[in-house]
Amino acid sequence: MLTLKTVAEAQGRLRGRIRRTPLLQAVGTRPQLLVTPWLKLEHLQVTGSFKVRGALNTLLSLSPDERAGGVVTASGGNHGLGVAYAAAQVGVPATVFLPESSPPVAEQKLRALGASVRRHGRVWDDAWIAATAFADERDLPTIHPFDGPTIWAGQATVAAEILEDLPQVELLLVAIGGGGLIGGIARYARLRNPAIRIIGVEPRGAPSMRASLEAGSVVTLPAVQTIAHNLAPRAVSPNTLALAQANVDEVVLVDDNAIYAAMRWLWEEFTLVVEPSGAAALAALLTRAVDLAGVETAVVVLCGSNVDGSTFFQSISNVPGWPTGGG
Repeated sequence: MLTLKTVAEAQGRLRGRIRRTPLLQAVGTRPQLLVTPWLKLEHLQVTGSFKVRGALNTLLSLSPDERAGGVVTASGGNHGLGVAYAAAQVGVPATVFLPESSPPVAEQKLRALGASVRRHGRVWDDAWIAATAFADERDLPTIHPFDGPTIWAGQATVAAEILEDLPQVELLLVAIGGGGLIGGIARYARLRNPAIRIIGVEPRGAPSMRASLEAGSVVTLPAVQTIAHNLAPRAVSPNTLALAQANVDEVVLVDDNAIYAAMRWLWEEFTLVVEPSGAAALAALLTRAVDLAGVETAVVVLCGSNVDGSTFFQSISNVPGWPTGGG
């Protein structure tokens, strides 16, 4: 369902509509790391996250008649912003369902992009049920945050850019929410170079992919608890689980303090403001949750930056300057 051809087609659709985000090598940082990683600055993407890639590719894949009445989605924030941006680009309405856990700043940004916003439920899973019912009643298409070939192809363009810029990459570190980003990246990387090692990272309080991998089928967590709200669906999909089973080498867990510390590290070293979900993959590297033996070239995807400024500085002020275990 995801091929080099479908990713190339996605790149063509997205060209000129989104940013080609840079790679930054983390040289001269403290403490001295076991490997000097490259950072894929996807948090600098339009709307502040990678999500716009899959959302826009999906919307542009619909026929004019299919999308004429608008599109519907549910999101913790970043995917909704991607859909709202995509809908504004194409000139169609967007309705975004947010769970109550989404911060007010997400709703404000969505409305600024012209989206209609509805609140429903405590977590994303609740909001998605309401969104699909709303869409079914009005015969409107939905855009899923992490499931579907056009979503994966759009997210895979992150890997396409990495491999164009750094073809010698040996290790990719990617955060996991519903599994769409790592699914697209891992499948594309495997097609281009089967030797690339791909590590997924989840919050310890929301390990939906790891639990499903261990069980061999989708596990719905009874509850999730993490600061990384965009990495916290209670369940991945059967499709993203299958992509991970086939293409991801390992999934490691990081706790919230390590995520906060990674956010602080990025600020103090590079003056980068990254949300908790965007810093999770880096937290795994800094805390040595990943075996780096023999690795010379690693890329960490910083996947989002949608965090309120006052909240950001308050949160990073309460953690040590460097993550425990870094060095």
